Amino acid sequence: MEVKAFVWEPGRLKLLNQLKLPRKEEWLELTDYRAVAEAIKNMVVRGAPAIGCVAAYGFVLGVKYQKEDPQKVYETLKNTRPTAVNLFWALERMQKVLKEGGDLEEEARSIEREDYETNLKIGELGRRLLPEGAKVLTHCNTGALATAGWGTALGVIRSAHRAGQRPFVWVDETRPYLQGSRLTAWELLKEGIPHRIITDNAAGFLMKKGLVDAVIVGADRITRRGDTANKIGTYSLAVLAKEHGVPFFVAAPTSTFDPGLVSGEEIPIEERSPEEVKNCFGCQIAPAESDALHLGFDVTPAELITAIITEKGIVENPTEEKIKKLLNL
Repeated sequence: MEVKAFVWEPGRLKLLNQLKLPRKEEWLELTDYRAVAEAIKNMVVRGAPAIGCVAAYGFVLGVKYQKEDPQKVYETLKNTRPTAVNLFWALERMQKVLKEGGDLEEEARSIEREDYETNLKIGELGRRLLPEGAKVLTHCNTGALATAGWGTALGVIRSAHRAGQRPFVWVDETRPYLQGSRLTAWELLKEGIPHRIITDNAAGFLMKKGLVDAVIVGADRITRRGDTANKIGTYSLAVLAKEHGVPFFVAAPTSTFDPGLVSGEEIPIEERSPEEVKNCFGCQIAPAESDALHLGFDVTPAELITAIITEKGIVENPTEEKIKKLLNL
């Protein structure tokens, strides 16, 4: 059975609680858009495409089923996570349909369906960039749990596996929420894809030893020139990959592009609670009196990216001109 992060039923959104994985597969049933907003904010559901889909269904709950003020619903959902552009893209689509008198529920379903189909296209295009038996390093979770299904960067690996290319995956644990060791490894086990979990700071040494053939990551926002925001630690991997001559790929749908921004310096970077660094799933791992900095994302400049894989095609050595052509700007 294929992994799903969320399931919509009329008037009810079911979310797989990603904070409990892999210890427990717990489903939450939400009927209030404010509960959806909290689930996004608290990372019960995460991953830019999944956040967009879930926010769309939250909008449906608030406006259609709870009869709340649409602007209030929009603002509540919009203010959950500042970096993932898919959130804003999906909510703007929902607002547009509302103004035009369209079917909100059908639009949310369309957003989900389009994301899944997009991921399949990304996977098929991206797998051709991986050699037979490639040893691929990933960061965070970019699979079915982060999307409407299949996945972006992990979807590329899944497509390669299904095509018989025999990929092997190095799974970055991805502190502080451990989306790699908890979620990516869980998905790879479900799919039967060979992998090993590594600490984040082991990546460079593995590259030096020639044990990494490619790095492939997702994205939460991509600027017009190709600078890419992704889970904190991605920039370090890009620098290491450049130093060791390892291809560095970004896999993301075109809905992740923000053509209104040129440079990565313009991307808002979410700063989360220091307590998420000082504690690990209920276990205190730092002195209570110590402060901590928890940046949720970093920005990788376009010049460190070998190629961006989208459903509309692959942009090698991304530049503003190439991306404008891809997006028909």
